[in-house]
Amino acid sequence: MSVTLHTTLGPLKIELFVEACPKTCENFLALAASGYFDDVPFHRNLAGFITQTGDGELKTGKGGKSIWGGFFEDEISPALRHNARGIVSMANKGENTNASQFFVTYAAQKHLDGRNTVFGKVIDGADTTLTKIEEVEVDKKNRPKTPVKIQKVTIHANPLADMDPGQ
Repeated sequence: MSVTLHTTLGPLKIELFVEACPKTCENFLALAASGYFDDVPFHRNLAGFITQTGDGELKTGKGGKSIWGGFFEDEISPALRHNARGIVSMANKGENTNASQFFVTYAAQKHLDGRNTVFGKVIDGADTTLTKIEEVEVDKKNRPKTPVKIQKVTIHANPLADMDPGQ
């Protein structure tokens, strides 16, 4: 299962861990399919650490909602770790406070293991597009000086859409 984030600096193809994180992936895929992430900025960018996006509500980094309206619980898996560049994980405000915002790591961030739900990894674009995003100059609040946005999301195969609702 994969999606492509078409950004203003190029594509990021992401493999989603649907089996390990079904609720997180359901939320992400439903938001993506609805256009929620279209024209959404990467509002936080810390070279060597992460870039963050996903606030389709306010588009400032201060908003975001799940498909259920409120927060939903973590799906922490000991097998899924922040152990490399290109790990995709839910941003949160503490335990079980996931909504729509997510981040992509620029390097291993082991201190985030057990705190944020890892639900995917970049499988194409980590050495190109992700590098371009990482190199964008930021202000004192780590916000890109030149806007970088998700233009749209392509869902390559959505197993949730193919499921029989009666199952």
